Amino acid sequence: MHRQLKNPKFYFMILSDMALFGLAYIIAYLLRFDFSIDQDQIQKIRLTLLWIVPVKAGIFLVFGLYRGMWRYTSVRDFWHLLQACVFSMLLNMAVILYLYRFEGYSRAVFLMDGILTLLLAGGLRLFIRIFFSNGLHWSGIHLLSRGERNRKPVLIIGAGDAGEKILREISENGRLHYHVVGFVDDDPHKQGRSIHGIPVMGDIDHLPYLSLKWNIQEALIAIPSLKGARMRKILDVCKNCGIEYKTLPGMGEIIDGRVSVKKLRDVNYEDLLGRMPVQLDKEGISQYIQGRTVLITGCGGSIGSELCRQVVRFQPQNLILVDAGEENLFKIQMELHHELYFNHYRTVLGPVQDKALIDEVFRKYRPAVVFHAAAYKHVPMLEKNPWEAVFNNIIGSSVVMEAAISHGVERFVLVSTDKAVRPTNVMGASKRITELLLQSYQGNGRKFMAVRFGNVVGSSGSVIPLFRRQIEQGGPVTVTHPEVTRYFMTIPEAAQLIIQAGAMGEGDEIFILEMGTPVKIADMARDLITLSGKEPDKDIQIVYTGLREGEKLYEELITVGEGIVTTKHEKIMVLRPNGGDHRTGNSPSFREKLVANLEVLYDAANRHDARAIKKTLQDIVPEYKPQDSESIL
Repeated sequence: MHRQLKNPKFYFMILSDMALFGLAYIIAYLLRFDFSIDQDQIQKIRLTLLWIVPVKAGIFLVFGLYRGMWRYTSVRDFWHLLQACVFSMLLNMAVILYLYRFEGYSRAVFLMDGILTLLLAGGLRLFIRIFFSNGLHWSGIHLLSRGERNRKPVLIIGAGDAGEKILREISENGRLHYHVVGFVDDDPHKQGRSIHGIPVMGDIDHLPYLSLKWNIQEALIAIPSLKGARMRKILDVCKNCGIEYKTLPGMGEIIDGRVSVKKLRDVNYEDLLGRMPVQLDKEGISQYIQGRTVLITGCGGSIGSELCRQVVRFQPQNLILVDAGEENLFKIQMELHHELYFNHYRTVLGPVQDKALIDEVFRKYRPAVVFHAAAYKHVPMLEKNPWEAVFNNIIGSSVVMEAAISHGVERFVLVSTDKAVRPTNVMGASKRITELLLQSYQGNGRKFMAVRFGNVVGSSGSVIPLFRRQIEQGGPVTVTHPEVTRYFMTIPEAAQLIIQAGAMGEGDEIFILEMGTPVKIADMARDLITLSGKEPDKDIQIVYTGLREGEKLYEELITVGEGIVTTKHEKIMVLRPNGGDHRTGNSPSFREKLVANLEVLYDAANRHDARAIKKTLQDIVPEYKPQDSESIL
């Protein structure tokens, strides 16, 4: 309020309204007495105006009608205006009743005064909003303001809430060089109707005709939930029409439901995956994260950094960030501090296999929850350097698990991979051993669990960034085999389901995330070429290079002897080893045999003996089928 008193516009708003209050009161008298007012009525008008106008102004002030900027007047502001008008009318009538018992005063005058006050004050606000807007719509015709005629003609696909918000933003934002010609929507009940005077011209099949008739240059896809086949259909139609296209982010990216045209972006591959938004048990997650210290290893990686973003939503007391990469650690630190405004973190620069460092971190900060995402995961690289898979993936995991046990961690979540299932490469075998290690440490009230999922779109090592670079360079796009398929999910989805699994685990589980339908890598390459506005095998060639070392045609999520059990979450399943006997992994004989084999494995890794490493990996994981590939040493 103190700042408002220094604002000249505040006094203009009040004086404008007070003038309208007086005008409404006088017009009410004129209408009531057929524009024939005697001297006695004039005297009453003068007497009552002296207090009615200030009372109305005070009520409007109390109802907050001078806090907002009138150029952004909304439906909510008009609702407050209606409340203020009704309250002031009733108060004025109560005062007249108390002072004069309405003797010589007409009740109709005060009723009409309330209505006229609403119309005049509301009309002023509406006029100011229109004045500052860039377009007027009448009978389906867009009346262009000066300079708007040079704007790009566009169609909005989707005549729902998001489409209406896009239209409103375009109309009010002078920096957006768009002119909305109309909507298209597949809902027959919307066709032939209009939104703010802009017609819904038909469905998506009418797009070719409309693009020619109105010279449409771009389509704005305003259906945030649109995925998969429907998105492909719209993109195919737009491409055939030769028009550009942009889409709104998914609803998970739109904070508090606010949709802005500034959020429009190019369609990307994630839109074609057909994945539905993840439904989280926020209460269950809050119970194990809120107010606790959470430690995340590999926090600078694709999954680790997204885990940080998701975890801070649940208000941990402290977030301990552990990563061996200086640049990645710095990036997630800066993002937490400057973009997410979360300052309760500590950064630990160092490898997870540094036992002394990790033990000291656990001793000092006492984390209650650990997400272990640190791992090497590039399959051909680890085939060439198998000892690094042992050092980082196995020894590093063992060090973190032992520290978690020593310092009383309540929940430990291991980020695993589908490549641990019947592995054909060193990376997959090393991750399967980390799962076995986790099961061997389970017990005594500890809740240790693993989460196994497939490829993540856009993660480091993902084929999508490689394909995009190849397309930018004019091709060719290299695919290893025409039949190679993979499961895919987005980075936010993977991180959300990891956190959700952490809330569900009771210990010793391996959770599997529902990955949907596997995708052919060759089909993915064609989709990416199409999204880049080019034609596969014509503008950009696809070349098959043969399977890489350690690579499989098909990935699996379940290995031999594992029983699958559904959970209360539709996207998460749980595995129990050996058909449901979850105690086997924690038996003394199993642990002793595992420890003995690991000693042999560590010795081979220290000697950089690739052949011995693979043989010992197979001894520990019998389903591992090593390939005869050469290491760098």
